[in-house]
Amino acid sequence: MNTNYTELFFALRPEAFLVAGALAVLGLDLSIGRRLDDAQRLTQALAVGAFSVLCACALAWAGPRGAVFGGAFMFDRFAVATRLGVLALTLLVLGVASAARSPRNSAEFVAVILFAATGFTLMAAVQQLLLSFLALELASLSLYVLAGFDKGRPESSEAGLKYFLFGGMAAAFLLFGFSLVYGIAGSIDLPEIGTRISMLPHSPLLAVALAMILVALGFKLAAAPFHLWAPDVYEGAPTASAALVASASKLAGITFFTRLLWVGFGGAAGDVSSLSAASGWLPGLAAIAALSMLIGNFGALAQQSIRRLLAYSAIAHSGALLLGVMAAARVGAAPVFYYAATYGIATVGAFGVIAVAERSGPCQRISDLAGLYRRSPLLAGCLAVFILSLAGIPPLAGFYGKFAVFAAALQLGGLAGPAGWLAVMAIGLSALALYYYLIVLKQALVTAPAGDAKPIAVPVAAGVTLVAAAALILLFGVRPSLLLDLF
Repeated sequence: MNTNYTELFFALRPEAFLVAGALAVLGLDLSIGRRLDDAQRLTQALAVGAFSVLCACALAWAGPRGAVFGGAFMFDRFAVATRLGVLALTLLVLGVASAARSPRNSAEFVAVILFAATGFTLMAAVQQLLLSFLALELASLSLYVLAGFDKGRPESSEAGLKYFLFGGMAAAFLLFGFSLVYGIAGSIDLPEIGTRISMLPHSPLLAVALAMILVALGFKLAAAPFHLWAPDVYEGAPTASAALVASASKLAGITFFTRLLWVGFGGAAGDVSSLSAASGWLPGLAAIAALSMLIGNFGALAQQSIRRLLAYSAIAHSGALLLGVMAAARVGAAPVFYYAATYGIATVGAFGVIAVAERSGPCQRISDLAGLYRRSPLLAGCLAVFILSLAGIPPLAGFYGKFAVFAAALQLGGLAGPAGWLAVMAIGLSALALYYYLIVLKQALVTAPAGDAKPIAVPVAAGVTLVAAAALILLFGVRPSLLLDLF
């Protein structure tokens, strides 16, 4: 391996700025922050965190391209786009945090968000089993802390504990699968693993390793049947934490596993038209996608909690994203990136509306949104954009994202093949999803508010964040080439 550490540091300057920003947040809070009240300490921490994220964005855009550090990192267009997308979503999450109830230790909260973003950006470019596991666990451990950060609420502690227990088990599956892959291929570099696996005959040991990796994939993306943690985490975690889990985590995870499966295990992909798992990992991935879309959409129908509805919606969207992963070798990574990025923006926006609404009262149940159009027209309008984008209504970005992914799936064998059946099922379930999304909009835009409902004051930072997110949804829906041209 070419161990050029100067080149490595130059390539990882965005991550260095994120870590430096986290340390600066903690240092300022220990010095200047002692003389400030809780709200001012949060504002200071968010300002420093946002500045470090913006610097990281500029460095990621101007950073190197191609293989770095002997191929351990690959900064291709997919990686660069994902790094920028993750950082943009992190910036939106910081805006959401400005509206949420101030955490007890605001500086630590912002610092852990920056550490999570560091893990996400590393996941986007890593091409080595050991480094990929370290990047994934840096992000995961940060998310476990964020989920249980609100120690004053039992729901948050429960969310953090469940997330940690499920995540630890998924990490064990992933690490054991990696160890088997190393034993089979004799290498930890993904391109070399891909070359060697393509020359080896199919073996039961490789099938076991791929099955374990798919289990970990299902957990990280909240895909069925490994989704059981998601509703409780979305419901119990602090609002900004749930927004980060639902957006930047999903974008980084889908990039990570797309690269892992196709670069490292593309030779063992098999044929999606075969129903035998022995043919490769594509049939297993197709089964996870189908189950995720079914459980996610039908599970959302029964929800009365807005957060749990968004969790089951995330499960369904994970199934659709996996269709894009299946087709990535044929049509490229642009459809799955576009879908994941625009889904993340809409989800952060939806959680942002919840965070602002919670400032004037509880906003857990869908019925708590009743009369939102009178209490805050700005929140109601932004929520309509986010929910309709999640439902895939044109001309919003969610429509083109679904269209691109479903069209890509149809190229795997046409309408008559199993991938075509999955695409048709996804289209039908999208129509079903419109029903529960419209229930949310009915409460917000049609139902009259309760008699004691008070107007909602929208903080400036949160209002700017929500308007920016809604504008991005509209802009990328009308001009999808703004994202697709990154590829």
